[in-house]
Amino acid sequence: MSLFSVLSVSASGMAAQRARAELLVENLANSETTRTPEGGPYRRKDAVFTSSAQGSPFSAVFQTEMGSGVNGVDVADVVEDTREPDRRYIPGHPDADKDGYVAFPRINPAEDMVDLLGASRGYQGNVAAMTAIKDMILHSIELMK
Repeated sequence: MSLFSVLSVSASGMAAQRARAELLVENLANSETTRTPEGGPYRRKDAVFTSSAQGSPFSAVFQTEMGSGVNGVDVADVVEDTREPDRRYIPGHPDADKDGYVAFPRINPAEDMVDLLGASRGYQGNVAAMTAIKDMILHSIELMK
Protein backbone atom coordinates (compact mmCIF):
# COMPACT_ATOMS: atom_id res chain seq x y z
CA MET A 1 0.00 0.00 0.00
CA SER A 2 1.41 3.38 -0.96
CA LEU A 3 1.24 6.50 1.09
CA PHE A 4 -0.71 8.16 -1.71
CA SER A 5 -3.47 5.55 -1.48
CA VAL A 6 -3.67 6.18 2.26
CA LEU A 7 -4.19 9.86 1.43
CA SER A 8 -7.15 8.92 -0.76
CA VAL A 9 -8.64 6.86 2.11
CA SER A 10 -8.41 9.86 4.45
CA ALA A 11 -9.86 12.10 1.74
CA SER A 12 -12.84 9.76 1.35
CA GLY A 13 -13.36 9.83 5.12
CA MET A 14 -13.29 13.62 5.12
CA ALA A 15 -15.83 13.77 2.29
CA ALA A 16 -18.15 11.32 4.07
CA GLN A 17 -17.95 13.22 7.38
CA ARG A 18 -18.61 16.51 5.55
CA ALA A 19 -21.74 15.02 3.95
CA ARG A 20 -22.86 13.73 7.37
CA ALA A 21 -22.27 17.16 8.94
CA GLU A 22 -24.30 18.83 6.18
CA LEU A 23 -27.25 16.53 6.89
CA LEU A 24 -27.00 17.15 10.64
CA VAL A 25 -26.96 20.92 10.13
CA GLU A 26 -29.96 20.60 7.82
CA ASN A 27 -31.77 18.62 10.53
CA LEU A 28 -31.01 21.29 13.14
CA ALA A 29 -32.07 24.12 10.84
CA ASN A 30 -35.39 22.40 10.11
CA SER A 31 -36.18 21.19 13.63
CA GLU A 32 -39.28 23.41 13.76
CA THR A 33 -40.34 23.16 10.09
CA THR A 34 -43.98 22.10 9.94
CA ARG A 35 -44.56 22.47 6.20
CA THR A 36 -42.39 21.22 3.34
CA PRO A 37 -42.95 21.22 -0.44
CA GLU A 38 -43.58 17.45 -0.21
CA GLY A 39 -46.27 18.08 2.41
CA GLY A 40 -46.16 17.59 6.15
CA PRO A 41 -43.31 18.32 8.51
CA TYR A 42 -39.60 18.00 7.73
CA ARG A 43 -38.23 14.47 8.05
CA ARG A 44 -34.89 13.91 9.79
CA LYS A 45 -32.14 12.59 7.49
CA ASP A 46 -29.18 10.32 8.26
CA ALA A 47 -26.18 9.30 6.16
CA VAL A 48 -25.43 5.61 5.68
CA PHE A 49 -21.73 4.88 5.19
CA THR A 50 -20.29 2.00 3.21
CA SER A 51 -16.85 0.70 2.36
CA SER A 52 -15.70 1.61 -1.13
CA ALA A 53 -12.59 1.02 -3.20
CA GLN A 54 -10.32 4.05 -3.30
CA GLY A 55 -7.88 5.15 -5.88
CA SER A 56 -6.06 8.26 -6.85
CA PRO A 57 -4.15 9.30 -9.95
CA PHE A 58 -0.99 9.46 -7.85
CA SER A 59 -1.28 5.92 -6.59
CA ALA A 60 -2.34 4.20 -9.82
CA VAL A 61 1.19 3.00 -10.56
CA PHE A 62 1.76 1.87 -6.97
CA GLN A 63 -1.53 -0.01 -6.83
CA THR A 64 -0.72 -1.99 -9.97
CA GLU A 65 2.64 -2.92 -8.47
CA MET A 66 1.33 -3.70 -4.98
CA GLY A 67 -1.73 -5.70 -6.00
CA SER A 68 -5.14 -4.98 -4.49
CA GLY A 69 -6.51 -1.55 -3.86
CA VAL A 70 -7.52 -0.05 -0.55
CA ASN A 71 -10.94 0.61 0.89
CA GLY A 72 -12.21 3.94 2.06
CA VAL A 73 -15.63 5.16 3.04
CA ASP A 74 -18.48 6.58 0.99
CA VAL A 75 -22.02 7.75 1.65
CA ALA A 76 -24.15 4.89 0.30
CA ASP A 77 -27.55 6.39 1.02
CA VAL A 78 -29.40 9.15 2.79
CA VAL A 79 -32.36 7.77 4.72
CA GLU A 80 -35.31 9.73 6.06
CA ASP A 81 -36.90 9.11 9.43
CA THR A 82 -40.13 7.16 8.94
CA ARG A 83 -41.49 7.59 12.47
CA GLU A 84 -44.66 9.54 13.05
CA PRO A 85 -44.04 13.25 13.69
CA ASP A 86 -44.46 14.83 17.12
CA ARG A 87 -47.87 16.39 17.62
CA ARG A 88 -48.19 19.54 19.69
CA TYR A 89 -51.38 21.31 20.66
CA ILE A 90 -51.17 24.80 19.12
CA PRO A 91 -54.71 25.69 17.95
CA GLY A 92 -53.78 29.09 16.41
CA HIS A 93 -50.96 27.72 14.23
CA PRO A 94 -51.58 27.91 10.45
CA ASP A 95 -50.65 24.22 10.07
CA ALA A 96 -52.91 22.99 12.89
CA ASP A 97 -55.37 20.22 12.06
CA LYS A 98 -59.06 20.36 12.94
CA ASP A 99 -58.27 19.32 16.54
CA GLY A 100 -55.62 22.05 16.96
CA TYR A 101 -52.57 19.75 16.76
CA VAL A 102 -49.51 20.62 14.67
CA ALA A 103 -47.12 17.96 13.32
CA PHE A 104 -43.47 18.79 14.09
CA PRO A 105 -40.33 16.92 12.99
CA ARG A 106 -39.12 14.23 15.36
CA ILE A 107 -35.70 15.82 15.94
CA ASN A 108 -33.73 15.94 19.17
CA PRO A 109 -31.34 18.94 18.83
CA ALA A 110 -29.08 17.64 21.62
CA GLU A 111 -28.66 14.30 19.83
CA ASP A 112 -27.90 15.99 16.52
CA MET A 113 -25.37 18.30 18.19
CA VAL A 114 -23.57 15.28 19.68
CA ASP A 115 -23.61 13.61 16.24
CA LEU A 116 -22.26 16.84 14.72
CA LEU A 117 -19.40 16.82 17.24
CA GLY A 118 -18.70 13.21 16.27
CA ALA A 119 -18.61 14.14 12.58
CA SER A 120 -16.28 17.02 13.39
CA ARG A 121 -13.95 14.72 15.34
CA GLY A 122 -13.97 12.19 12.50
CA TYR A 123 -13.07 14.93 10.04
CA GLN A 124 -10.28 16.16 12.34
CA GLY A 125 -8.94 12.62 12.68
CA ASN A 126 -8.69 12.30 8.91
CA VAL A 127 -6.95 15.69 8.68
CA ALA A 128 -4.43 14.51 11.30
CA ALA A 129 -3.84 11.29 9.36
CA MET A 130 -3.28 13.24 6.14
CA THR A 131 -0.84 15.55 7.92
CA ALA A 132 1.12 12.57 9.26
CA ILE A 133 1.23 10.97 5.81
CA LYS A 134 2.36 14.24 4.24
CA ASP A 135 5.17 14.44 6.79
CA MET A 136 6.19 10.84 5.98
CA ILE A 137 6.31 11.64 2.27
CA LEU A 138 8.41 14.76 2.90
CA HIS A 139 10.84 12.80 5.11
CA SER A 140 11.09 10.09 2.45
CA ILE A 141 11.96 12.71 -0.16
CA GLU A 142 14.58 14.22 2.14
CA LEU A 143 16.15 10.79 2.67
CA MET A 144 16.52 10.32 -1.07
CA LYS A 145 18.46 13.57 -1.57
